[in-house]
Amino acid sequence: MVRKLIVPLLAGAFFLVGAPEVAHAKTTLKMGTLAPKRSPWGKVFTAWSKHVSQKTNGELEIEWLWNGTAGPEKAVVGKIKSGQLTGAAITAVGLAEIHKPIISLQIPGVFSTWADLDAAREKLRPEFEAAINAAGFHLGGFGDVGQARLMSKGYAVRVPADFRGRHPGVIQEDIIGPKVYEVIGGVTPVPSAVTTFLPKLNSGAVDALTTPSLAAEQLQWASRLDHINTATTGFGIGAVVLSKSVMDGLPADQRELMVESGRKAAAALTKSIRAEDSAAFGRLKKKMTAHDPTDAEKAEWKGVFRQACERLKGALPADVLAKIGAC
Repeated sequence: MVRKLIVPLLAGAFFLVGAPEVAHAKTTLKMGTLAPKRSPWGKVFTAWSKHVSQKTNGELEIEWLWNGTAGPEKAVVGKIKSGQLTGAAITAVGLAEIHKPIISLQIPGVFSTWADLDAAREKLRPEFEAAINAAGFHLGGFGDVGQARLMSKGYAVRVPADFRGRHPGVIQEDIIGPKVYEVIGGVTPVPSAVTTFLPKLNSGAVDALTTPSLAAEQLQWASRLDHINTATTGFGIGAVVLSKSVMDGLPADQRELMVESGRKAAAALTKSIRAEDSAAFGRLKKKMTAHDPTDAEKAEWKGVFRQACERLKGALPADVLAKIGAC
């Protein structure tokens, strides 16, 4: 009888003082990203990796493959599915490879402010997260790339017709940009991997990009472009995703650490990237020939974006487009 009383008492005391750390075999999570290591994104990812390593005494490590060395985002998503990578920080283009409707958040002309984007993303988050989970991925947290603006080399883009006869770059998996240029007509978009935009800007094969200012700086595109339209065309988003099977296979304490620290990293990234992108825009306005569009010019662009959205209805679910007020 005494033994029956002592055992639960000891168990209770053990719980109160905390269980001893459990030793696990070392695990390395390989993650891909387009970001350079020294970029604002890289700094947050590095800090996250350091935190995880310290908390697990080096038993769990996050190893980043920087500068797109893991491959284009479509290939990266495939590598996560096949087990070659554990996860990645990807843009909306990569997210669309997992669940296509997510890219609707990047349709130009839909949102005017970050607050508008946040409201729509949070509204659809349960739906998106469930779909990402069902596809075999764990959502570490959404993040941002910046406010996209039109930048060009050797000419100004004031109205849509200014793109005619030009060769703007588009990410090869993107479904939105080509529809915009299709509506304008007479434009020859150049589908490319993000990592090949720089050499194509150098050679003149690409003469314009729609990109956030921070991305343009960090990926060295800005120095090859000399005009910027100051209007925000859209908001570049992204997320950190990991293999669900790998996450599920981690010891409970390590999985909890990855989930919680991933959320914190996403929150830190949101705050820093928005501020950094705004500062980068300020620098580019001074370096480039900046054009502030008139109300009439904005109306022209709005009409093009609306038509492009209508043409996307066959590729994206109409209910998602309606939910975010796109078209």
